Amino acid sequence: MDHPPAIFIADALGLDFLNSVATPVDTPVDWIRDGEGLLNWLEQAQLVPPDTLKRIKADALPGEIDNVADQARSLREWFRDFVRAHKGRPLSAKDVVELKPLNRLLERDDAFSRIIASSVKGDKPLQFETVRRWKAPEALLLPIGEALAKFVCTEDFSQVKACEGPTCTLLFADHTRGHGRRWCSMAVCGNRAKQAAHRQRMQNAHS
Repeated sequence: MDHPPAIFIADALGLDFLNSVATPVDTPVDWIRDGEGLLNWLEQAQLVPPDTLKRIKADALPGEIDNVADQARSLREWFRDFVRAHKGRPLSAKDVVELKPLNRLLERDDAFSRIIASSVKGDKPLQFETVRRWKAPEALLLPIGEALAKFVCTEDFSQVKACEGPTCTLLFADHTRGHGRRWCSMAVCGNRAKQAAHRQRMQNAHS
């Protein structure tokens, strides 16, 4: 990869997907700008097993995964519009109408459940798991859609926030006890804000 690792600071995978395009320093970075980027992001997000990604990449036709990346970016910007329109207040049942495109994606899933031997020693020798059939590269969109759907159904949208950094585009779910989180990261935007405030105080003191 010719750019830094993807950003996972949102405390919600659905928002981490939106943050897959961002300006971490000065230059915008799109971690899913092409098929290779999509595969890397999915692996970093732990949404698809690495061996599955390798197999899909090996079996794909030329340009096929790039096309899926195009679809992923379109999904990302559609969902960004939804989040921006609704963040800061709880969702209501009527908002499901706006989520039809996401439901159409979820309807394409080809998954099944099964019982397997537990990989962890303990009281329960058997475990229940859900397995996805990866029939085509477009199936790579399904775990993303599932993450977005879980986010919509479980997250309190009144605590979905945008970082207050003046040039930052990152979103996050505020899970702090007092819901006072303001920054994507105290080490980045929070520190910049403190430095800017310090410079302003120094200027005021000498003016």
